[in-house]
Amino acid sequence: METNKHLFRCNCPLTSAVDIVGDRWTLVIIKLMLIQYCHTFKDISESEEGIAPNILSSRLKNMLSLDLIIKTHPPNNKKVNIYHLTEKGLSISAIVYDLMAWGDTYLRDDNTDMISFDQPTISKLPREEAIDYIKERYKASVSSVLSDEY
Repeated sequence: METNKHLFRCNCPLTSAVDIVGDRWTLVIIKLMLIQYCHTFKDISESEEGIAPNILSSRLKNMLSLDLIIKTHPPNNKKVNIYHLTEKGLSISAIVYDLMAWGDTYLRDDNTDMISFDQPTISKLPREEAIDYIKERYKASVSSVLSDEY
Protein backbone atom coordinates (compact mmCIF):
# COMPACT_ATOMS: atom_id res chain seq x y z
CA MET A 1 0.00 0.00 0.00
CA GLU A 2 1.35 3.40 -1.00
CA THR A 3 1.87 5.75 1.92
CA ASN A 4 0.84 9.39 1.83
CA LYS A 5 2.96 10.35 4.84
CA HIS A 6 4.76 12.96 2.71
CA LEU A 7 1.50 14.98 2.53
CA PHE A 8 1.54 15.76 6.25
CA ARG A 9 3.71 18.36 7.98
CA CYS A 10 3.22 17.06 11.53
CA ASN A 11 1.28 14.58 13.66
CA CYS A 12 -1.58 16.89 14.76
CA PRO A 13 -5.03 15.66 13.56
CA LEU A 14 -6.27 19.17 12.74
CA THR A 15 -3.11 20.15 10.87
CA SER A 16 -3.16 16.83 9.01
CA ALA A 17 -6.78 17.41 7.94
CA VAL A 18 -5.92 20.95 6.82
CA ASP A 19 -2.96 19.54 4.87
CA ILE A 20 -5.49 17.53 2.84
CA VAL A 21 -8.57 19.74 2.49
CA GLY A 22 -7.12 23.16 3.30
CA ASP A 23 -5.64 23.92 -0.10
CA ARG A 24 -7.49 26.22 -2.47
CA TRP A 25 -9.29 23.48 -4.43
CA THR A 26 -9.98 20.20 -2.63
CA LEU A 27 -13.09 21.32 -0.72
CA VAL A 28 -14.32 23.11 -3.84
CA ILE A 29 -14.00 19.87 -5.84
CA ILE A 30 -15.83 17.96 -3.12
CA LYS A 31 -18.57 20.64 -3.12
CA LEU A 32 -18.87 20.41 -6.92
CA MET A 33 -19.32 16.64 -6.65
CA LEU A 34 -21.59 16.71 -3.61
CA ILE A 35 -23.85 19.70 -4.27
CA GLN A 36 -23.63 20.31 -8.03
CA TYR A 37 -23.29 16.67 -9.09
CA CYS A 38 -20.16 17.16 -11.18
CA HIS A 39 -18.97 13.65 -11.96
CA THR A 40 -16.45 14.04 -14.80
CA PHE A 41 -13.22 15.95 -15.30
CA LYS A 42 -15.07 18.06 -17.87
CA ASP A 43 -17.95 18.81 -15.47
CA ILE A 44 -15.54 20.00 -12.81
CA SER A 45 -13.20 21.92 -15.12
CA GLU A 46 -16.12 23.77 -16.76
CA SER A 47 -17.59 24.92 -13.43
CA GLU A 48 -17.66 28.62 -12.61
CA GLU A 49 -14.88 28.12 -10.05
CA GLY A 50 -12.35 28.13 -12.89
CA ILE A 51 -9.95 25.44 -11.75
CA ALA A 52 -7.09 24.96 -14.21
CA PRO A 53 -6.89 21.47 -15.79
CA ASN A 54 -3.38 20.77 -14.47
CA ILE A 55 -4.41 21.70 -10.92
CA LEU A 56 -7.62 19.66 -11.21
CA SER A 57 -5.66 16.64 -12.42
CA SER A 58 -3.23 16.97 -9.50
CA ARG A 59 -6.00 17.32 -6.90
CA LEU A 60 -7.95 14.37 -8.31
CA LYS A 61 -4.80 12.21 -8.13
CA ASN A 62 -4.25 13.24 -4.50
CA MET A 63 -7.90 12.59 -3.66
CA LEU A 64 -7.70 9.17 -5.33
CA SER A 65 -4.53 8.27 -3.40
CA LEU A 66 -6.22 9.25 -0.14
CA ASP A 67 -9.36 7.23 -0.98
CA LEU A 68 -11.56 10.34 -0.89
CA ILE A 69 -12.82 9.55 -4.40
CA ILE A 70 -13.06 6.62 -6.79
CA LYS A 71 -12.58 6.74 -10.55
CA THR A 72 -14.80 4.45 -12.57
CA HIS A 73 -16.69 4.26 -15.87
CA PRO A 74 -20.34 4.02 -16.82
CA PRO A 75 -21.15 0.48 -17.95
CA ASN A 76 -21.59 1.42 -21.61
CA ASN A 77 -18.83 4.01 -22.01
CA LYS A 78 -15.30 3.07 -20.97
CA LYS A 79 -13.95 6.33 -22.45
CA VAL A 80 -15.54 8.54 -19.77
CA ASN A 81 -14.07 8.65 -16.28
CA ILE A 82 -16.63 9.12 -13.53
CA TYR A 83 -15.33 10.44 -10.22
CA HIS A 84 -17.35 9.99 -7.09
CA LEU A 85 -16.85 10.32 -3.37
CA THR A 86 -16.07 7.30 -1.24
CA GLU A 87 -17.60 6.97 2.23
CA LYS A 88 -14.42 8.63 3.50
CA GLY A 89 -14.92 11.53 1.09
CA LEU A 90 -18.63 11.69 1.81
CA SER A 91 -17.84 12.03 5.52
CA ILE A 92 -16.63 15.57 4.69
CA SER A 93 -20.24 16.53 3.85
CA ALA A 94 -20.82 18.08 7.27
CA ILE A 95 -17.76 20.30 6.85
CA VAL A 96 -18.93 21.41 3.40
CA TYR A 97 -22.43 22.12 4.74
CA ASP A 98 -21.09 24.07 7.73
CA LEU A 99 -18.70 26.14 5.61
CA MET A 100 -21.46 26.95 3.12
CA ALA A 101 -23.78 28.01 5.95
CA TRP A 102 -21.01 30.05 7.60
CA GLY A 103 -20.13 31.76 4.30
CA ASP A 104 -23.79 32.50 3.63
CA THR A 105 -24.19 34.01 7.10
CA TYR A 106 -20.93 35.93 7.52
CA LEU A 107 -19.46 36.71 4.09
CA ARG A 108 -22.48 38.08 2.23
CA ASP A 109 -21.49 41.72 2.95
CA ASP A 110 -17.98 41.07 1.61
CA ASN A 111 -19.15 39.15 -1.48
CA THR A 112 -22.35 40.83 -2.59
CA ASP A 113 -22.61 38.62 -5.70
CA MET A 114 -22.75 35.44 -3.60
CA ILE A 115 -25.62 33.10 -4.43
CA SER A 116 -27.91 32.14 -1.59
CA PHE A 117 -27.35 28.91 0.29
CA ASP A 118 -30.94 29.14 1.51
CA GLN A 119 -32.36 26.26 -0.50
CA PRO A 120 -35.97 25.73 0.64
CA THR A 121 -35.71 21.96 0.86
CA ILE A 122 -32.53 22.04 2.92
CA SER A 123 -32.81 25.25 4.94
CA LYS A 124 -35.97 24.14 6.78
CA LEU A 125 -34.34 20.93 7.99
CA PRO A 126 -32.28 20.54 11.16
CA ARG A 127 -28.53 20.41 10.40
CA GLU A 128 -28.13 16.61 10.61
CA GLU A 129 -31.21 15.96 8.49
CA ALA A 130 -30.01 18.50 5.90
CA ILE A 131 -26.61 16.79 5.70
CA ASP A 132 -28.27 13.37 5.35
CA TYR A 133 -30.54 14.79 2.62
CA ILE A 134 -27.52 16.16 0.71
CA LYS A 135 -25.75 12.78 0.98
CA GLU A 136 -28.79 10.85 -0.21
CA ARG A 137 -29.32 13.16 -3.19
CA TYR A 138 -25.62 12.83 -4.04
CA LYS A 139 -25.74 9.02 -3.86
CA ALA A 140 -28.79 9.03 -6.14
CA SER A 141 -26.93 11.22 -8.67
CA VAL A 142 -23.98 8.80 -8.66
CA SER A 143 -26.29 5.82 -9.17
CA SER A 144 -27.95 7.59 -12.06
CA VAL A 145 -24.66 8.45 -13.77
CA LEU A 146 -23.30 4.95 -13.34
CA SER A 147 -26.43 3.33 -14.74
CA ASP A 148 -26.98 5.64 -17.74
CA GLU A 149 -25.17 5.77 -21.04
CA TYR A 150 -22.90 8.71 -20.41
